[in-house]
Amino acid sequence: MRTNRLEAFSDGVIAILITIMVLEMKVPHGVELSALWPLFPVFLSYVLSFIYVGIYWNNHHHMLHTCRKVTGGILWANLHLLFWLSLIPFATGWVGENHFTANPTALYGFVLLMSAIAYFILQQVIIASQGQDSVLKKAVGKDWKGKLSPVLYFSAIFVAYLEPWVSMALYVIAAVIWFIPDRRIEHVLHE
Repeated sequence: MRTNRLEAFSDGVIAILITIMVLEMKVPHGVELSALWPLFPVFLSYVLSFIYVGIYWNNHHHMLHTCRKVTGGILWANLHLLFWLSLIPFATGWVGENHFTANPTALYGFVLLMSAIAYFILQQVIIASQGQDSVLKKAVGKDWKGKLSPVLYFSAIFVAYLEPWVSMALYVIAAVIWFIPDRRIEHVLHE
């Protein structure tokens, strides 16, 4: 099986996730700019989550371009990733509505951690299915970003109970690390 159907399904799910997140932002009843202020935490959580979903979409797109064929294992690993990504709108809403308090901030980190683990599993399943000379294996290399991100998420989950804003800063740092374009796959594909 080729990757077209898998990509189309994944793209559709990710588009729906972004739509759900923006629909969670309720329009204020007042017409003054001050009516927007209570929505500021919701907006911040939306922006961060939009960036995360965009990062996953971008990297998922590049990763699937290294696949020559799609196996049943890849399909299930991809669904596993989409499951965790589908929880981002819920976690985003809860953390934003509750102004970055401990439990919502920790749950947000847990969803990010599980998404990162699911992405790693998908990556490994693709590498295993494509053989030892796989393009993805060559491109990923030591994958310091993939190893650092779960450490940041895991740490932020515990820090959320001490200082939730520090946790949010760790989530932002992880997003910035991934936001900087990663050209590893592109370089290997163009060799």
